[in-house]
Amino acid sequence: MDGMDGTDGAGGANDAGGANDAGGMDDAGGMDDAGWLRLACELAALCPPSRTAFSVGAVIVGEDGRELARGRSREGDPHDHAEEAALAKTSGDLAGATVYSSLEPCGRRASRPRTCAELIIASGARRVVFAWREPSLFVEGTGAEVLAAAGVEPVELPELADLAREPNAHLL
Repeated sequence: MDGMDGTDGAGGANDAGGANDAGGMDDAGGMDDAGWLRLACELAALCPPSRTAFSVGAVIVGEDGRELARGRSREGDPHDHAEEAALAKTSGDLAGATVYSSLEPCGRRASRPRTCAELIIASGARRVVFAWREPSLFVEGTGAEVLAAAGVEPVELPELADLAREPNAHLL
């Protein structure tokens, strides 16, 4: 899959402890958690604005550090969530994969029967890295708790929260 900069999107192994807000690269020269999450935040900026939903970007990265899929809110349907759109582009078990989302995946949802947290758990992904906790504007943000209760590791990188909030400024 092509990266936004024209590269193949491949990176080295993701290092949970190596998040680097400045460079976004890990010690092996591939993107680290901050780099992938920054890409998810950039995807959120491409979402058509909505008064009833957040603009969110998501990237799924395999255990080998390669990008598997990406998605954004309202990508194909006005009710699409970013994680849902990205997961729909994958096939098979995502064991060992990490989902990067600009916003905490939803743990409650009004528009569809399954939440993004439930979809991520069912996919087999073992980690979710996000920048911004879901504000209680539309529903109570409980995604990180739902993920953790199911054994999926939620990792918050609040140093990128301002970048995730930018495309949602009209809602705040």
